[in-house]
Amino acid sequence: MTLALGAAQFGLDYGIANPDGKVSRSNVDAILALSKIHGIDTIDTAKSYGDSEECLGNIGTKGFKLITKLPTVPKGGIDIGAWVSAQVSDSLEKLQIAQLDGVLLHNPSELLSSTGKELYAQLCRLKNEGLAKKIGVSIYSPNELTLLLKNYSFDIVQAPFNLIDRRLSTSGWLKRLHEAGVEIHTRSAFLQGLLLVTLAEVPDQFNRWGSIWKRWHRWLIEQDRSAVAACLGFAFSFKEIDRVIVGVQSCQQLSEIIQGAQVVQSFDWPNIGCNDELLINPSLWARR
Repeated sequence: MTLALGAAQFGLDYGIANPDGKVSRSNVDAILALSKIHGIDTIDTAKSYGDSEECLGNIGTKGFKLITKLPTVPKGGIDIGAWVSAQVSDSLEKLQIAQLDGVLLHNPSELLSSTGKELYAQLCRLKNEGLAKKIGVSIYSPNELTLLLKNYSFDIVQAPFNLIDRRLSTSGWLKRLHEAGVEIHTRSAFLQGLLLVTLAEVPDQFNRWGSIWKRWHRWLIEQDRSAVAACLGFAFSFKEIDRVIVGVQSCQQLSEIIQGAQVVQSFDWPNIGCNDELLINPSLWARR
């Protein structure tokens, strides 16, 4: 298992605990250089991440594996094949590369619609034509996999996983995916930064889960651990995971993450797991 670089911050103001907003082009350049030095070889981006793809392409990504995600297919009886081709061609042009290492669906539930088989066929075509090495899905909940994997097979599954959101493991899907030879990429190791802020800095909208934050910070003090190292140590303790995707705003943050990832110890992890989607699914935060 190793770290992968998440590129959402390179094209958007991303993360509830991110006061600095979109990362500057010069900082992205420095972050990529530092990543390369420390063996981080994968970058995860998406069509929906603003101008992230264009930013990466202008800087240059030689030596990195690039994975992007397709947006939701427009409604209205479009030609899905032509649409997929246009999306991927646009990504390749912006990234200034000839082949993607991975193409994922940002909204995999589309595979369960009436046009799902055609959409999947077009993803397979990307592999056959050499435009992408691997295909897969980015999910919000392991529950999505039950129906998806009854009908389709994937090379990569990306899913949230952290000390609070442990569903990928507790559901049994982490083990099942690994045994099936699926590459597993996890994101949200820090729950968009919520696990890194001080107790006083937790946004008011998350006060209803106050007992979780108190147990978490008490455990950090008792174990004399940094939040970064603990979050990464938890993810790295699951050998089935192939890539842990992290987003950063600066080289300083990346250095802290790299340092934290180098110290992997076994712990009696704090009992802060939660299945409440209003907490563990960031896509629902803005709706509250």
